[in-house]
Amino acid sequence: MDVQIGHEKTLTGLMPVLAGADLIYGLGMIDMGMAISYEQFLMDAEFVRMFKRTERPVETDEDALALEVIKAVGPAGNYLSQKHTLKHMRDEISTTTLIDRRMRESWEKSGAKDMPAAARELAEKILAEHRGELLSEEVQEKLTEIIKREEALLCR
Repeated sequence: MDVQIGHEKTLTGLMPVLAGADLIYGLGMIDMGMAISYEQFLMDAEFVRMFKRTERPVETDEDALALEVIKAVGPAGNYLSQKHTLKHMRDEISTTTLIDRRMRESWEKSGAKDMPAAARELAEKILAEHRGELLSEEVQEKLTEIIKREEALLCR
C-alpha cells in the first residue's frame, strides 16, 4: 500500500461518484482484484465516505438566511465570521478515522504512524473485538430456500 494505490483508489472511486454512479466497486481489492486486504478495505471505506459527501448538495434553497448571508458578504467576503456559518459549519466538516490531519510535529511525536499502519491496527481491533449478531431462523430458512432453488437451476 503506497501513494500509487491511494491515487488509483481515489480516481477509480471518486470519478464514478461524480458521474452519478451509486455503486463503488473494489473496496479492499489489491493485486488487480486477485486479493483482498483488510487494511485496504478500511482505507477505501474512509475514501468512500468522503466521496459520498461530494454527492450531497450544498443546501441553500430552503435556507433563506443562508442566501441573505451570501448576498451580504459577497464573493470576496469573510464567511467564517458569520453566525450562520459558525452554526452550520460542523455539518459540513469531513471527519476521518484513518486520515491523520494533525500537524507533522504532533504526528511525529505520537509515533509517525502512516495510514496503512493505522488501518492495520484498526483491522486487528475489529477482528479481535467484533461479535456479529446471528441471523434469525426465518432469515436463515429463507437463505437456505434460495440456495436450494439456485442449486437446482445449476444442476439442470
